[in-house]
Amino acid sequence: MNRYPLWKNILIGLVLFFGLIYTLPNFYGEVPAVQISSGKATVKLGPALTGTVEQALASEQVPYSGLFVDQNSIRVRFESPDAQLRAKDVIEKRFNPDPSDPSYIVALNLLPASPTWLTAIHALPMYLGLDLRGGVHFLLEVDMPGAITKRLDSTAGDLRTLLRDKDVRHAGITREGNAVQLRFRDAAQREAARNAITASTSDLQLTDRDDGAEDLKLIATLTPVAQQRIRDFAIKQNITTLHNRINELGVAEPVIQQQGLDRIVVQLPGVQDVAKAKDILGRTATLEVRMVDDTPGALEAALAGNVPFGTELYTERGGAPLLVRSQVVLTGDRLTDAQPGFDGQTNEPAVHLTLDAAGSRIFRDVTRENVGKRMAILLIEKGKGEVVTAPVIRSEIGGGRVQISGRMTTAEANDVALLLRAGSLAAPMEIIEERTVGPSLGADNIAKGFNSTLWGFIAIAVFMIAYYALFGLVSVIALAANLLLLVALLSLLQATLTLPGIAAMALTLGMAIDANVLINERIREELRNGMTPQAAIHAGYERAFDTILDSNITTLIAGIALLVFGSGPVRGFAVVHCLGILTSMFSAILISRMLVNFIYGRRRKVASLSIGTIWKPGN
Repeated sequence: MNRYPLWKNILIGLVLFFGLIYTLPNFYGEVPAVQISSGKATVKLGPALTGTVEQALASEQVPYSGLFVDQNSIRVRFESPDAQLRAKDVIEKRFNPDPSDPSYIVALNLLPASPTWLTAIHALPMYLGLDLRGGVHFLLEVDMPGAITKRLDSTAGDLRTLLRDKDVRHAGITREGNAVQLRFRDAAQREAARNAITASTSDLQLTDRDDGAEDLKLIATLTPVAQQRIRDFAIKQNITTLHNRINELGVAEPVIQQQGLDRIVVQLPGVQDVAKAKDILGRTATLEVRMVDDTPGALEAALAGNVPFGTELYTERGGAPLLVRSQVVLTGDRLTDAQPGFDGQTNEPAVHLTLDAAGSRIFRDVTRENVGKRMAILLIEKGKGEVVTAPVIRSEIGGGRVQISGRMTTAEANDVALLLRAGSLAAPMEIIEERTVGPSLGADNIAKGFNSTLWGFIAIAVFMIAYYALFGLVSVIALAANLLLLVALLSLLQATLTLPGIAAMALTLGMAIDANVLINERIREELRNGMTPQAAIHAGYERAFDTILDSNITTLIAGIALLVFGSGPVRGFAVVHCLGILTSMFSAILISRMLVNFIYGRRRKVASLSIGTIWKPGN
């Protein structure tokens, strides 16, 4: 009656064993580290650089305890902060000989101190939030008027292209404030322009203004719906761009989310250097398409120091000099997608770009007029440009589908597609608040959270053992298993633990023991009703199950609502809360029943149960 089959006992034992394994990394803590990541869009890391790091550290006799390489960074682990600081200086000098133009970002960081065998089976500690680990917090304000202005500037260019395609003559198109002015010399051309614009877009409101018989104007302003759409896009595009850039640097679990109508919160846990954190945010790049100046003798003159007017000198990926015209043909906000692939004719690696409608028209016209010439695609970062690629235009390209190929490997095609997809900021941003949480404050928060959970557990354990005797001890062991499984699950999912998460963990202890209280009280009730001890155990677990399930489902619904509709700390609380409900159901019902089965299930006759005083009616 009160025996589990062997397979169920083994299964529960395996769950507890793996729970212990995946909980262990959280007890090893973190050690100082130095993180090396790309400082320019076109500079990529590779395993070959690890030899350079090792040689630099060996030459200065700086000991290290581990070196880890991933797709976005190289991280070196040290035993002390002193070694970390020495190593940072050594690596900085080796990798960035010119401090004014660094190719790599060398930053202080923290790494788990887990043994290699745990890391090999992907047993990693939970990520710690900003309030526990320390790091930097930024609040950025998006320049919404700048986003509107940027859109109006591109709208003015689109209208020039549209009227040229429709053969409508005008006397000039300029942006004046928050409107685009189109000048005409006769009413017929103005009416033709109105019809063409109305048929092309519904985002513009058109009004007439006459400043004389020969100065007829058409004023185009964005509709309120279009302005709101631009504001929403600016926030979303900036968040996406920040994600792409910060994720490339391997910052663990960055928080990037909208706050209010025009602000973005960026939290970088574990980043100790505020200046480097600002540098990370400053990596957002602007994509530009320009024509290469192939005028005979122009490049030679530029290399001699006489750069022709209207041009700029750059360097290609292979190191060859390249003279590029200053006029921007196309910007990254016209690019909707970029995917790596292969050339259909030569089967060489290529990048396939997709442009929006306005970008397609511009690109078609430019390529038609410049067949046989080179076109440079640049990423402008912090005022400095990097040439991603400079292909030759073979023919007119229409339809919004563009292919970049030639002198690229498959890996380079993937890199170029990633850079182009990252795009540019839809609107400028300004840091209006910055806050640093030191590691010592984070450690203090961890200590307080740990102590609150520990003392809560001890208080519950004392009460349960005093009130329910042996069954209370079983409940305490099940509660400890619940905490073990909860931490293991959070570590396995690589969830981020914050102070609200620790609060949810403490709350889970109180809620989890409630199920055992229901079971124990039900067993007591069956004993008072005259059942035998074995039958009371069986009936207690069976009849308490429905009540436990109902109460946990209703609580889980509330937790899911917090998870879906909440944000920030509320979501952190909800994640731990929901997972805690699932682990408490497992531990309270299965683990405690298994322990009780081991104690009483193998006895044929049980005289009494150690479950505290059984108060009978009338006593």
